[in-house]
Amino acid sequence: MKIGSTEIEDTFAEAFKMYFVRLVITAEDSFWLEAAIREATGYSASVIACDAETGVEQYIAAEQTPDGRPGAALLMFGSSVESLTKAVINRVGQCVMTCPSTAAFDGSEETDEEIPLGKNLRFFGDGYQKSKQVDETRFWRIPVMDGEFLVEESVGVAAGIAGGNIILQATNKTIGLAAARRGAESLQEMPGIITPFPGGVARSGSKVGSKYKQLIASTADAYCPSLRGRVDSKLHSEANCAYEIVVDGVDEPAVARAMATAMQAIAAEDIVRITAGNYGGKLGKYHFHLHQLLETQAQ
Repeated sequence: MKIGSTEIEDTFAEAFKMYFVRLVITAEDSFWLEAAIREATGYSASVIACDAETGVEQYIAAEQTPDGRPGAALLMFGSSVESLTKAVINRVGQCVMTCPSTAAFDGSEETDEEIPLGKNLRFFGDGYQKSKQVDETRFWRIPVMDGEFLVEESVGVAAGIAGGNIILQATNKTIGLAAARRGAESLQEMPGIITPFPGGVARSGSKVGSKYKQLIASTADAYCPSLRGRVDSKLHSEANCAYEIVVDGVDEPAVARAMATAMQAIAAEDIVRITAGNYGGKLGKYHFHLHQLLETQAQ
């Protein structure tokens, strides 16, 4: 199968279950909203070493947020409910509450359970915090130096999917970078997904395991052009660089839609192949076959 001159390899991306929350962050204006987002989503590319994989799902107009101010929905993914709980509390407490003018709300839809947020952060108020209940939802008002930090007592958690991916192979770095950017930008604000790596793109793709026993993952040597002739390379003969776009999503349709969209955006002259990373079906139960994704999108 090809899109124009770009070969689409007959393979699949292997994804796995993770848990996620959807947080709605609001602020006085776009400057402070962006400041909070940068902090809250920092150091979150991969749970290989980060406490969560996070990113902006979409921006929300002021008239659609709980407090009528500019907002954004963030998705945060963790490998377990316990680890995600700790990450969310830490990130909201350290990165959102500290940011001038912000508030934090639960943006979840269908959830499996709830985890504490304001319920734990309220203790920062040192006894001066106050609760407020609207209908069946409880909020906490924590005194801070510009007034109060309003935060919802708990947020919903649901099972999602992480690790959907495509790997583009280009004749040179300049072309590869432009294509990777096209792919990542085609997914900006797509509902239900995030691309957690820098700019939505990973250059240091990984494989499971390592020659060093203490590492659970190491460089994807099959896609490293400098290792041609030393490893079993999976690079096209004309490819001199590869970039990976990793997709985390709330469900299978969201990840599938994102992968198909990105492939269409990436394909171009000198993008010689689009493939995907998998581990023979041993890593995760979700298999996204590239040919099937494109055929379904075309219907």
